[in-house]
Amino acid sequence: MKEWCRQNPNEAPPIDPNTNSQQLRRAFTRMGWVTEETETQVLVLHPGTPKTAIQAIEDEDLTLGDEDTPDSDRETVFELEWQLRDFISHNIESLRLEDKSLRLYVDPLGREGVEYPTDVGPIDILALDSDNAFVIFELKRGRVADRAIGQISRYMGWIKKNLAHGKMVKGVIVAKSISSNLRHAIVAVPNVSLFEYEVAFSLNQIFEADEPMSDEI
Repeated sequence: MKEWCRQNPNEAPPIDPNTNSQQLRRAFTRMGWVTEETETQVLVLHPGTPKTAIQAIEDEDLTLGDEDTPDSDRETVFELEWQLRDFISHNIESLRLEDKSLRLYVDPLGREGVEYPTDVGPIDILALDSDNAFVIFELKRGRVADRAIGQISRYMGWIKKNLAHGKMVKGVIVAKSISSNLRHAIVAVPNVSLFEYEVAFSLNQIFEADEPMSDEI
């Protein structure tokens, strides 16, 4: 999707083509385009031609494999990755990593560390701990495979080179389910932690109001 936007700037949404896929798809929708998801692709349809896919775009979040999320788990999974991102970023100060408090990173230009732009792609959440170590969050709404290690290592390397100035850089991968392969992979990668999230949902019945009491005569 990002490559198509770069190659077709006159038809692409008027936003940074390096932004994340969910934001690009929402921007296409606002322009009147139609997006249809299959098990392995996202189809982007030009306005007025809902039956003709002008571009089939591979979407890593929809690729079946080790990271696939079964339909039976959908009720306990954030449907969109940005929902998980927003939930964590809004509650970042209530979280602790290695018994240290966290806060969102804010750069000298005032940009907060949510979808923080880098030369190697946007970081889902960039935070600082109480020792001012950088903490990079990579978020996956469903099951995550070991290839996430390569992704977060890329971000950690960029932060070390461009922002850290000798400070510690840590990585955190958050997903609904962590694969066995990923659990083994982090053994060889220092300063990366794994977390699984849980979503609790319940309904509390609200009863109708009591009948008003009649005035006694």
